[in-house]
Amino acid sequence: MALTESSKAASAAKASTMKTIGLLGGMSWESTIEYYRLLNETVKAELGGLHSAKILMYSVDFEELVELKHKGDWGEIGRLLAEAAARLETGGADCILLATNTMHKVADDISMSAKIPLIHIADATADAIKQQGIQRIGLLGTRFTMEESFYKDRLIHRHGLAIQVPNSESRELVHDVIYDELCLGKIREQSRDRFRIIIADLIEAGAEAIILGCTEIGLLVRPEDSSVPLFDTTVIHTRAAVEWAIDSAA
Repeated sequence: MALTESSKAASAAKASTMKTIGLLGGMSWESTIEYYRLLNETVKAELGGLHSAKILMYSVDFEELVELKHKGDWGEIGRLLAEAAARLETGGADCILLATNTMHKVADDISMSAKIPLIHIADATADAIKQQGIQRIGLLGTRFTMEESFYKDRLIHRHGLAIQVPNSESRELVHDVIYDELCLGKIREQSRDRFRIIIADLIEAGAEAIILGCTEIGLLVRPEDSSVPLFDTTVIHTRAAVEWAIDSAA
């Protein structure tokens, strides 16, 4: 009984100093729902009882950002997201959690405009991978994430991972499923089957595990769809944020 009371007291102490997570979401809101759920479930698992995460959320209109992406206007995207992050900071957030992989292309814009830390999704994912002793890993995500340097180079040069991506045809398929289906809440078995094939091809090429490098992919792909471990960036990112919110307050 004394131990139980002691545990309750410790949890209450942690909760009283828990930091507020500034959740920058809406990209898409389908995955932002998962962020909100996982943040609260993780806090409950850590602290017990009726404890939940302290969250301040700013949700953007994703269509506006998608149009800017198609124009290649990442400068304006960076400005808009930095402005949104500043609003979270002004509102009392202690950190920024950018609930998307692709938009981490403008992570530096956000970091430079905010005094509070940005919990980078690629760093959190790489840390989880290295804890498992895995070095060669396949990457699935939007075309931007799979093809451009902002994400892959961080994993390679900062964390020493070897990254594989699907061939061009498969990259296009993954990208289209994300935007045309998952971001719209459409979960299709045919697409799951195609993802299984793409994952199997990456494994055959030497991948020891797979990064689900888009926050919507976990809505479609399940652990049983792969013969190697899956690293769901949504799950990893939210766990890292909760750990930061609780531990940094100690």
